[in-house]
Amino acid sequence: MNPSAERWLDWEAGPLVRPYARTRGRTRPAGEGFELIAVVAATGAQPGDRLRYSPDHVRLLRGCARPVAVVDLASEFGLPLGVVRVLLGDLREAGLIAVVDSAAPAGGRPGRGVLREVLNGLRAL
Repeated sequence: MNPSAERWLDWEAGPLVRPYARTRGRTRPAGEGFELIAVVAATGAQPGDRLRYSPDHVRLLRGCARPVAVVDLASEFGLPLGVVRVLLGDLREAGLIAVVDSAAPAGGRPGRGVLREVLNGLRAL
């Protein structure tokens, strides 16, 4: 392997790709942002030729075949949360996914039920 290629490979972690390379330098999703616990799902629309999708777009779209939380997608695919939000924004803008549920109300504060669940979980520790 040549020396310049070695700097892009961490022997323990694998290939190194900066997050901004996956999002073409964007740091925010198109349109409204995504809450961590927002549930997204594929709409069933076909991607078509309107946009060229990256392999990460395709993986996320397949991951949205069933309703799933944004944070779970990031964890499942090992992608930074910011990257997942930007890529989901692209898919939402193309009409390929939609937010189907959000456990956080529009005001930005979680409801009493969510807070109670967190408190019970902490007590269980």
